[in-house]
Amino acid sequence: MDTVLSSIHACKPDNTNVGCPAGSGAVSAIQTSSFYAPPEATLGRHLARRLVEIGVEDVFSVPGDFNLTLLDHLIAEPRLRNIGCCNELNAGYAADGYARQRGVGACAVTFTVGGLSVLNAVAGAYSENLPVICIVGGPNTNDYGTNRILHHTIGLPDFSQELRCFQTVTCYQAVVNNIEDAHEQIDTAITTALKESKPVYISISCNLPAIPHPTFVIDPIPFSISPRLSNESGLKAAVDAAAAFLNKSVKPVLVGGPKLRVAKASGAFVELADACGYALAAMPSAKGLVPEHHAHFMGTYWGAVGTHFCGEIVESADAYIFAGPIFNDYSSVGYSLLVKKEKAIIVHPDHVVVANGPAFGCVMMNDFLKELAKKLDKNTTAFENYKRIYVKEGEVPKCDPSEPLRVNVLFQHIQKMLSGDTAVIAETGDSWFNCQKLKLPEGCGYEFQMQYGSIGWSVGATLGYAQSVPKKRVIACIGDGSFQVTAQDITTMIRCEQKTIIFLINNGGYTIEVEIHDGPYNVIKNWNYTGLVDAMCNGEGNCWTTKVTCEQELIVALEKANGEKRDCLCFIEVIVHKDDTSKELLEWGSRVCAANGRPPNPQ
Repeated sequence: MDTVLSSIHACKPDNTNVGCPAGSGAVSAIQTSSFYAPPEATLGRHLARRLVEIGVEDVFSVPGDFNLTLLDHLIAEPRLRNIGCCNELNAGYAADGYARQRGVGACAVTFTVGGLSVLNAVAGAYSENLPVICIVGGPNTNDYGTNRILHHTIGLPDFSQELRCFQTVTCYQAVVNNIEDAHEQIDTAITTALKESKPVYISISCNLPAIPHPTFVIDPIPFSISPRLSNESGLKAAVDAAAAFLNKSVKPVLVGGPKLRVAKASGAFVELADACGYALAAMPSAKGLVPEHHAHFMGTYWGAVGTHFCGEIVESADAYIFAGPIFNDYSSVGYSLLVKKEKAIIVHPDHVVVANGPAFGCVMMNDFLKELAKKLDKNTTAFENYKRIYVKEGEVPKCDPSEPLRVNVLFQHIQKMLSGDTAVIAETGDSWFNCQKLKLPEGCGYEFQMQYGSIGWSVGATLGYAQSVPKKRVIACIGDGSFQVTAQDITTMIRCEQKTIIFLINNGGYTIEVEIHDGPYNVIKNWNYTGLVDAMCNGEGNCWTTKVTCEQELIVALEKANGEKRDCLCFIEVIVHKDDTSKELLEWGSRVCAANGRPPNPQ
């Protein structure tokens, strides 16, 4: 899939991934170009317009001396807002959260000290197939190819360390240190991010963003990205093979996976579910991508820790379709799923494998699911069996409203808050398991980071997600250990006038690690979290905090958060016992511990 963008007078470098070195001749070209280009036709403004064109309205940034001029020109674009973050890690997490809702996100940091700080967030976006445009302000063009030592580096004249780090976690890298090929490099990077649905790295020398050049016209040539198309004969063969396999099965089931997002196939998945009548489930990391209001929805397929009766129906089926799955040690509960490849049709974003046998390449998931829906016989056997064995889960025991608050009681109240106008962000930890059990109304958003599982992700992601969709009220569930990693950007949420409700679940430590392998390192210093957020607010901005220890106080807090404090950021610290965990975390933790502790294979 190639872009049809062409640069006016742009040179074609020998290596478009690293750019052309800029010597005195390049500087001369830069200087003369300003005489026949309008003053607003700068590299920085061109990049800003490109971001707006692909749907980015907010760039999450941290200033540094190498990117200051670039930030000047980005914020000069009236359709682009600069969201200043407290650190680069959170700026990257915010771009991740933004991309989940908008389809693409962007962050801007300074060279090396900023780039290596944002690297972890970019790696997480890569693992989750999110197109994040990571923009770095780089060294002056005159410093490339010299023997100079620059600040913000590791003290060597070779400036490629940051680039080499990003090569492993981005799908394209553009080092723009030549004005003549900047247009082509930037456009190729952005196009590649959208095409591959992965992050890209763009480094722009600090002396280039303000220079006018005729390639950076006010109205750039529009992007035209050719769609990835299925091979028609391969598609037909894959559909025929899958339909023959499934139509002869007795009790097939349908399971949605997280790569439905990158394949943009959630709609086609629902079409298939409607047509075939199969019992329907979602892998844990696909929560929010599979409609839970569907008539045949059973719940989360997560082996021993999934929704009651869902795992039993899936694992006893004689055939199953997994659309966009990721089977890792976390999603497989320490590799304990009872799924057999010879019973499975695995639908990847661009190829299909039938019954551990033939693989059909160049078959797009969206096309495959739509065509398969036309060929399958209706079969409701598995769902009928699910209804036959299903027994409603027991009621949470009633408690005195004044006794210490239990986590399961907290999530009963969170469930009542959900609607199509809300979205849930679940932090790594026990919130994974408690939030999985929430029943999402139609239109309710849901996000968490399961593949990468970086604690602290949710603070920045909440900032970015809420900024991307201001009409929804975000409900974030964050553990105290995770919060301590990235707490600072609560201040940015306040400055952006966001109306998120944050539940800070304070149980005094890294509970998810405790259940995998306990030790004194899992105990953290307790903070006065509400006092901290009050200090961040500092009397400026719309923020309300409270601390609850029992259900009675929780009810009062929620009435206030949904009532008179509805139009401000609400931070509710929930004090719970250190051993108050979901039963699913206990089971999952023991199985992951067993997987981690396997002895080496004999040589």
